[in-house]
Amino acid sequence: MKKLFAAANHYVETSDWKIIAVLKFCLISLGMMIGMQIKPKYKKSVFLGSLGVFAVTYVPLMKKFFQVLTGKE
Repeated sequence: MKKLFAAANHYVETSDWKIIAVLKFCLISLGMMIGMQIKPKYKKSVFLGSLGVFAVTYVPLMKKFFQVLTGKE
């Protein structure tokens, strides 16, 4: 597992923002395809879970981005 994480860290370190953006589009497309396979009775709970994960991860990312943008980091 450590080797996998080391490889992922190296990949990110050697990538620029454009590669990371393409990776994110790839992952969101995969998520949408998976979401299309969910039965209608489970869609609301899956949506709420996804919304929770999004909120928990987006806020710290944007906090760091705005710190970099304002030069406070």
